[in-house]
Amino acid sequence: MQQPRLTIIVPCYDEEEVLPTSSKVLGTIIQKLIQSDQINRDSKVLFVDDGSTDKTWPIIKNLERQSKIFCGLKFSRNFGHQNALMAGMKVAGATSDAVITIDADLQDDPQVIPEMVARFKAGNDVVLGVRNDRSSDSHFKRWTAETFYGMMRKIGVQLVPDHADFRLLSQRAVDALMEYSETNLFLRGIVPQLGFPTTKLYYRRKPRMAGKSKYPLKKMIAFAMDGITSFSIAPIKAILSVGVLISGVSLLMMIFALVQHLLGNTVDGWASLMTSLWFLGGMQLIGISIVGEYVGKIFAEVKRRPRYIIETDDYTATQQPAVLNNQRVRS
Repeated sequence: MQQPRLTIIVPCYDEEEVLPTSSKVLGTIIQKLIQSDQINRDSKVLFVDDGSTDKTWPIIKNLERQSKIFCGLKFSRNFGHQNALMAGMKVAGATSDAVITIDADLQDDPQVIPEMVARFKAGNDVVLGVRNDRSSDSHFKRWTAETFYGMMRKIGVQLVPDHADFRLLSQRAVDALMEYSETNLFLRGIVPQLGFPTTKLYYRRKPRMAGKSKYPLKKMIAFAMDGITSFSIAPIKAILSVGVLISGVSLLMMIFALVQHLLGNTVDGWASLMTSLWFLGGMQLIGISIVGEYVGKIFAEVKRRPRYIIETDDYTATQQPAVLNNQRVRS
């Protein structure tokens, strides 16, 4: 029986310090799966260079020369982590029976990849890698992650807690994912919506091997905002609730002021007036900013600009004619 063709997709942005090590680990895993006849011998590791400014792309080209297992995809500039994942899945998904996405730092345990393949072969289209131990993360990062997942759950977004972007998708799951055409991608929220048979695979998160995290606090906040505004209008509803509350309080204060005036107890209220003005002004700016966030997303979506631009595609160039012809028949 023909074994499934697997492609491991690795988004890379300035990963010259970790690529030599992570490529060895992933290459070894692929080779062992091929040797044990678990996957097809045409299976690959695809590195997606997301506009790196260091030696990431030369390292990828060198890996291609060392082994046919490794392939590279190069963006013309930096388009972001989520777009790198989408590009890798779109290019590789056409000729692969399954794809696995994993970050280059290998904090997500690559040793569970054989189990992912086994669960895929057992009939699961989606295998989600879920962290059951985040002791390698800082206390602050764990707290922010827990807060984020709790907030998303309260506003009705069904995420899988402690699942990042380490997952296996079957070819039909990838095809379904490509139907989502929004510019503002939040794959952790989209993938659970695909349906299809899904299973969770738990693992322990490891410390980063080398280099710096590509998700500092600023990017983490922006990523969280993308997740919230992409799947819920709860923030806009919250503005309405706050507005109603403030209006109610203002009405009570007006009644109180009228009563005090009738009783002759009016006094100069400069401090209370200024406090009210500052408070209401701040709430208005927050409200305008939240609405502006949604308007900005609409603005980005309606322009229909490409998510990414591929400068070099070494993956497609390595495909055998028979595989490409089979893809054309399916499409």
